This record gives sequence, structure tokens and C-alpha cells, in this order.
Amino acid sequence: MTVTDTKVLRDALGLLKDREQVAERLLDSSAKHSFDPDTELDWDAPLEEGKWFWPPELVSLYDTPLWHRMSPEQQRDLSRHEAASLASLGIWFEIILMQLLVRHIYDKPVTSAHVRYALTEIADECRHSKMFARMIHKAGSPAYPVSRLNHNLARILKTVSTTPGSFACTLLGEEILDWMQRLTFPDERVQPLVRGVTRIHVVEEARHVRYAREELRRQMLTAPRWERELTRISSGEAARVFSLAFVNPEVYSNVGLDKREAVAQVRASGHRREVMQNGARRLTDFLDEIGVLRGVGRRLWRSSGLLA
Repeated sequence: MTVTDTKVLRDALGLLKDREQVAERLLDSSAKHSFDPDTELDWDAPLEEGKWFWPPELVSLYDTPLWHRMSPEQQRDLSRHEAASLASLGIWFEIILMQLLVRHIYDKPVTSAHVRYALTEIADECRHSKMFARMIHKAGSPAYPVSRLNHNLARILKTVSTTPGSFACTLLGEEILDWMQRLTFPDERVQPLVRGVTRIHVVEEARHVRYAREELRRQMLTAPRWERELTRISSGEAARVFSLAFVNPEVYSNVGLDKREAVAQVRASGHRREVMQNGARRLTDFLDEIGVLRGVGRRLWRSSGLLA
């Protein structure tokens, strides 16, 4: 493999850009717009009374019968626990992503911009994971690990994932949360610390999404047929697992709610379904255009509730 791709590739979205040129632009953006959360954010400032930790419209129980029975204080407390649950999910996902990126570049030219950007992204993800962990601690909420089953399924994913499968799963984990965070950081109802955390994450994740999208497009054109088919199925299964793991059910118990009743109301909520599908729409439109949402994979995406 040469450092610079010379083959002209085109898909439904048009001509693909040269891999090295994309990486060089991303490296330039990283140099200009990267943050150190330890110094960028005021971790010593007290939390503000009466502020949310997540916009109420994005809280899982919003506008359900149970939500309307909850006091405003209990609603805000649920937002605190759900923010911690999402941050915990983010840390789990980013640790997986870092390992997949290392696998991706293992046999690539070490002096290429493509590899240098992957290493830059890994450094970003290290900072994000530490930032999320510190936010959970500051909020005074517990961490919310994924289930043992999903934790161990991820071990399998990290071992057997192909390159296009890795980038499809990367986008699944990044784009839905990114959509929610873009609604969070400008929202003055939300704790300033949470807004600061989401602002940093949105700015830096925009580069990660670009890198993953460009590489997935390339892989869906150049990978063998069996690998493309496996990507369709594995991404659909990942979407199903992700949608189930999105909010840890223990958050409901920890704010004094009946966990089974809360989970049932979330599953029946038209508002929640709309939120999740809106969050995934930019991603599912993209995956559909490049040929990922086909056959069994498309049916799995529909069963996840993320695809209308």
C-alpha cells in the first residue's frame, strides 16, 4: 500500500477525496481546535441550583404519564443520572473505538497523515473519557456500566470486527450522541459544566465523524463482498444493542421510580422514539446512500427503533 491513494473512487455521494488530503485537513483542524478539559473547564465551580444535567426533552421519560407524576426536583435528578449513564456509555464506547483505531493503523504506513490523524483521534478520545469520568464524579452520581452481556459482546466485536464494520460502529456511537449534545451545549437550562463538556466533545467529534465517514465510504467500495455483507449485519446488530444500552435502567431505581414501569413507558413513548430516530437520521441517511442499510442489516436497524 502506498502512502497516497491514486485510484479514483466514486460512490452515490460522488468522488472520494484523497485519503492523505483528508487527513492533512483534519490534522490542521486538530492543531487549531483541540482542548484540554482539565484546564478549559472550571471543575471547582459549584453546581448551580435548579439546573438540569440534560435538556428535559432528551430525558428518556419526558412526556410520559410517569414523567407528569414526577416532581420537578425528581425530573431534574433523573436528568443527572441519565447524563451519568450516557457519559458511562461514552467511556465504554470510546475505549472500544481506541482499540479499533489501533487495529486499523497497525499495518498502515507509519509516516502517513492517515496514521498520524488516527493517533491524534486516539489522544482526543483519551481526554474525552477522562472528561466524562470527571463529570460523573462532579455530579455526585454513580457510574453506569453496560450489562455484563454487552460488555462481553464488545470483547468479541473488538476481536473479529473488520475495518468497515469498525467504522460503521464508530459512527453509530458518535453521531446520535453528537446530535443530542448539539442541543445541550447552547441550552441555558443546563448546568454550565455539562454544557462545557458537550461543547468540547461536539467540536472534536466533528473531525472523528469526518474521518470515519470518509474511510467507511472507501471500504464499502473496495472491501470484498463478504466483508460488505458482514458490515451490514454487524452494524445492524450493533444498532440493536446500542439502542437497548442507551440508558441504564438502574437510573430509574436510583431516583425512586419503579424500574419495570419506567422501562415499559419509555418503550411505549412516541416522543422517545421520535427523539432517537431524529438523532439517528443523519447517520441512517448516510448509511443508506453508501449501501450499508440492505437486507438483514436493514431489518436489524428497524428492530433497533433507530430507523423509521
